[in-house]
Amino acid sequence: MEGKEEDVKLGANKFSERQPIGTSAQTDKDYKEPPPAPLFEPGELSSWSFYRAGIAEFIATFLFLYITVLTVMGVAKSPTKCGTVGIQGIAWAFGGMIFALVYCTAGISGGHINPAVTFGLLLARKLSLTRALFYMIMQCLGAICGAGVVKGFQGKNQFTTLGGGANVVAHGYTKGDGLGAEIIGTFVLVYTVFSATDAKRSARDSHVPILAPLPIGFAVFLVHLATIPITGTGINPARSLGAAIIYNKDHAWDDQVMDLLGWTLYWSCTCCYVSSDSHQGHSFQEPILKFIGFVSFVCVCVCKLWCTKMNAICI
Repeated sequence: MEGKEEDVKLGANKFSERQPIGTSAQTDKDYKEPPPAPLFEPGELSSWSFYRAGIAEFIATFLFLYITVLTVMGVAKSPTKCGTVGIQGIAWAFGGMIFALVYCTAGISGGHINPAVTFGLLLARKLSLTRALFYMIMQCLGAICGAGVVKGFQGKNQFTTLGGGANVVAHGYTKGDGLGAEIIGTFVLVYTVFSATDAKRSARDSHVPILAPLPIGFAVFLVHLATIPITGTGINPARSLGAAIIYNKDHAWDDQVMDLLGWTLYWSCTCCYVSSDSHQGHSFQEPILKFIGFVSFVCVCVCKLWCTKMNAICI
């Protein structure tokens, strides 16, 4: 007992003060707020890393659509659900692919693979408008190509019969129900992305190892479990748009949350822009963001009308 008491006394003398924990323990790892990304960064256009990042987004979204749409159509093809992976398997396919693709592309492009994530990071001033628009274009093109390859494998008749992996509001639910489910599901995803990649959290909780793709992929998995029975889960606008363009049927277009994307962008840009009085703001930011929202809405409408016209010509 005497030896133990002596050890306690030595310990008390050696560590006389209580050791700080949490935010108080920060020393050389104190968080410093990074400067906001500029609205326009023309210098990116002459950088190879800029185009390499866009190619990474294209390939990632292409592979994402290829694997997930094939999984969805495999479940739809089977006459009995017992012989397929079911809803759980579809959710695992989406979540697992996001985990793998984010892990592979995070060091190249940031691993967005989703225009909703890119748009959220744009509003948070984490990337420039130039890069955000380029990412969104490459993501949508990758999704269209991925769904197109699946159609080539399946054949036009079988692809159309099985629904093409397009998102539609399920029987018994209204479009309002579908919109609400998509808003909540997208919020869960983007909220998880911001939390998992928060530099402030990494500095504060440096003793907790965080593998960002894991919680992001798991969030995608859980959201799909909840919303597949309602809309098929369209929390990724590129995934929904790519499948709808290749499938190209009226009921798929009518149920697209993309129909509301233009106005959503418009009001989001109007409400979330940084004031020109702020040191992070620009005097021309508000009109430019409103213009982006309006152009997005027009593009969605033109795309829908074009696909409807092409569908009528094919029939």
